[in-house]
This record gives sequence, structure tokens and C-alpha cells, in this order.
Amino acid sequence: MSAKIGFRYHQTIGLLAQSGRGFSLPVDFAFGQGGVLYVVNRGTPVARNTHVTICTVDGDYRADFGTYGTGDGQFIWPTAAAVDRDGCVYVSSETEHRIQKFSPTGQFLGKWGTLGDGDGELNGPSAMVFDQEDHLYVVDHHNNRVQKFSKEGKFVLKWGEKGEGDGQFNLPWGIGLDAAGDVYVADWRNDRVQKFDAAGKFLAAYGTPGHEDGEFHRPSSVAVDHDGNMYVADWGNNRLQVLGSDGSFRATLLGDAGLSKWAAEYLPSNPDYMHQREIAKNREVERFLWGPTSVKLDAEGLIYIVDSCRYRLQIYRRVY
Repeated sequence: MSAKIGFRYHQTIGLLAQSGRGFSLPVDFAFGQGGVLYVVNRGTPVARNTHVTICTVDGDYRADFGTYGTGDGQFIWPTAAAVDRDGCVYVSSETEHRIQKFSPTGQFLGKWGTLGDGDGELNGPSAMVFDQEDHLYVVDHHNNRVQKFSKEGKFVLKWGEKGEGDGQFNLPWGIGLDAAGDVYVADWRNDRVQKFDAAGKFLAAYGTPGHEDGEFHRPSSVAVDHDGNMYVADWGNNRLQVLGSDGSFRATLLGDAGLSKWAAEYLPSNPDYMHQREIAKNREVERFLWGPTSVKLDAEGLIYIVDSCRYRLQIYRRVY
């Protein structure tokens, strides 16, 4: 059995906002160049405030791009972001069944994808990740498969089908790569993580349905560190779980968030809101994760968790 791992809370980025300095139901993000983050906001159908927020790892707001709609540079139900080696940003959207490409500052550059189940067609694309050769792996959510593309959108390969067996999926959502290039998929409805080689050969499966250590309820994302430890956003259990490279349980993170820099600057200028906070009961619940949808690791080993229903990112550092 692997030893447990320890973590220290580092910081929070985020604040509820319809646009500008804040997030609206964030679901994913990608690391850009120079410490930039691209945060995908699904928003709400009523407010129609879907967009991507550009900010930094230090919590400095830069800009927004994207609006609600089906035109170029627009989204209705965006799902994920990925950044290529040139710094260009790719955003998937499950309603439009496509991938859009943007410059590092958010200018629309191109798109691909049509609804279907043939090679290169998509049905509700969700998470994405680039490999070292700038090939893009896309989780084809409703087609219960993974597809691999060139960064220009040329189909390369696919694997998976609906089911519960090895190499089969039931509404997969998240995806990550390890240092060797193996592919890990958060198999959402099957309550597990599956591991494949770069060609889609099944290697292993981890987790079973449940609420105990090492069990999952609708896992939505997976990332892998250089030691092979798996970080899984256990969405339905409102927690992040860490498994060793052999699948053994290592740690759980439930949330430790304090006020972000944005919140600390914004709240004192709103006395009514500050008063409601002061009289609120059970404010301790604010620190906990609620609907974590994505987890990613940066080059320094910091762990970023998209805390969707609390409109923020919680960031941790591994300490042993």
C-alpha cells in the first residue's frame, strides 16, 4: 500500500461575476504562456453569459472573450479549454459539437466539428488535452469514445464504445496524460478512471461506485503528476481524491478556500453584502468544494481545482 500524501492550501482565485473580474459557473481552464489562465465559464441559459476569462495565476484579471450564440467565437454550452505549443486556445462546446481556436488574446482563428458518430465527427465534446507532439485528444462525450486530432482538426484515431467493460465508456468527461504519454479518462457514469496507451490500448481501470476512500460518484476530471499519482475531481462527492500509480488511495481534499484577492477587494465596497456575511450561519461551509469539475497541475506541481458551484479555483501545493 502506498503512503499517504500531504497538501497545503495555497490560494483561491475567483468571485461570482457575470463578466469581467470573476467567474460564472466555471467548468474548466487551461494554462497559457507566461502564467496566464484561460477559464471557461458556462454561465446560465437565462443570463447567457458564456465566455472565457483571461487572468493570471496571481489573480490579475486581463480580459474576457466569447459570447453566447452559435456564431464564430460564440458558445452556448462550452465545456473545456486546451492550449497548444504556440499559445493558441482551443475551446470545446457540447451544444455546437465543435472545437474553436483562438489567439492567445482571444481572437477567433478557426473551428472544426460537426454532429455525428463518424471519424472526426462529434457529439457533445468535453475535455481536451494536447500531447507533446501537439496532437489533441478530445473526449467525445455522447459517442462514448476518445478521438485524437491534429491541431488543425485532422482526424488521427479513435477508441471506445458504450459499455461497462474494459475500454468501454458511459458518458466519459475528463482526460489527462502522464509523463509517458499514457491517457487517463474520467469515465463519468461508470464511476471510474481508465488508463490507455497513446494508441488507445486499455491498460488499467481504477475506482468503483461509492462514497468511501478510493470510490467515486461521477468523476469529472483526472490529472497525473510525475510520480504517477492520479488526481481525480470526484464531482458527485464534492471532493478531490488522490490515488497512487497502483490505484491505491492516497489522500482526499475537501476544500480550504479563503477569500480571493478579487473578493477581498470587492466585498468591502458592498456593505450590505458584508453585513449578510457577518450574520450568516455556518459560514464554515464556504471553504468546501462544491461540484469540482476539473483538476490540473502546473509545472511547479501546484494543484488547481475548478470549484464550479462556488465560482472559483482552489489551489494546493503537495508537501510530501
